[in-house]
Amino acid sequence: MTQAFSIESALPKDWASLLWDELKSRSFDTLESKVQKAYQDNPDGLAPKVDHIFRAFQETTFEQVRVVVLGQDPYQTPGLAQGLAFSIPKEIKPGWRAFPSSLRNISKALSLDGYPSLVHGDLSSWAKQGVLLLNATLTVELNLAASHANWGWQDLTDAMLYRLAQKKSLIWLLWGAHAQKKKSLIEKAQEESGESGLSQIILSASHPSGLSVYKTNEPFIYPGDQKSCGHFRKVNELLLAQGLKPIEWTNG
Repeated sequence: MTQAFSIESALPKDWASLLWDELKSRSFDTLESKVQKAYQDNPDGLAPKVDHIFRAFQETTFEQVRVVVLGQDPYQTPGLAQGLAFSIPKEIKPGWRAFPSSLRNISKALSLDGYPSLVHGDLSSWAKQGVLLLNATLTVELNLAASHANWGWQDLTDAMLYRLAQKKSLIWLLWGAHAQKKKSLIEKAQEESGESGLSQIILSASHPSGLSVYKTNEPFIYPGDQKSCGHFRKVNELLLAQGLKPIEWTNG
């Protein structure tokens, strides 16, 4: 990274405009400095690659977004993170050991909802259809989960989620306790939006990881693997009810 890292410059203009006040007040100076130094000192030891940090916003424009899927932070296993929550490179197939348990269970839930299972782990086709695949923290040190969780990324992503919920009616998929903490932020944004007709639909379930998928009273997949939370089917039913095109969940 030869030039100073700038959030305003790295974010697509449509998304940067939502954070105009914060960016102009330099609220994220400390975060920018940390990212700049980290990628200069150890570019091969971080994920994702620096040009993919804001890939969720690059793949899904503000105008396109209809559904929001919230992750926690990028995969810390080398070769997996690509800047989209839950997504991994296409070359890594479902039968491979490197294929994350979260994606295995997402694939299983799709099948239980009546859709084809994932052919691979690259979810960029979802992003291009208006599914914002956003992690709360956008960078991580390889092999050290949540290593950048306190860098200030969540101030930025929380601000983005708040402004997004003030501007658009959306469907939110909150999987796991970390994502579900954003529910109050989304509801507050809607209350304070001042725009009539906004509607935020929030669907919650346990996290799809192998450690959490069956837990809580809202499991992502029910014990016995005979039923899922139904989120993929519900999203398309809700979109169709609004006269919108459903998401093509298959990525083959």
